[in-house]
Amino acid sequence: MQKQLINPGLRKEKHYDPFHFSAAVRVGNMIWVSGCVGENLETGVLEPSMEKQARQTFENIKEVLNAAGATMSDIVEIITFHTDQRGEIAEFMSVKDEYLPENYPAWTSIGVSQLARPEFKIEIRVVAVIGCGDK
Repeated sequence: MQKQLINPGLRKEKHYDPFHFSAAVRVGNMIWVSGCVGENLETGVLEPSMEKQARQTFENIKEVLNAAGATMSDIVEIITFHTDQRGEIAEFMSVKDEYLPENYPAWTSIGVSQLARPEFKIEIRVVAVIGCGDK
């Protein structure tokens, strides 16, 4: 098997190439998605609320998975990094439950003091297995 680098859209030159990473890597039917944040990477807009950042983060993940041939239901694991885990976890979970409403993946939630930029509230990385989710 060979690895396939997944870098959808216009973001490759602006975000992935300068920092020497890919949005995701696919090997066979498995996909590892790099940490995604709540910035709209096409427009550069980053909303200040946890709810909006979480929603945009899941939209970014969905875009990467689609480019790799997977869907949100193919996610088997999520790891979330929170700058205010105690204060905003309920708000995050309500958005997470919209995107992952059943067949729950494994989930690890980690509180951190900061992310790549101070205004980022959440970062999410996922692992998916193509074809394991609901059709």
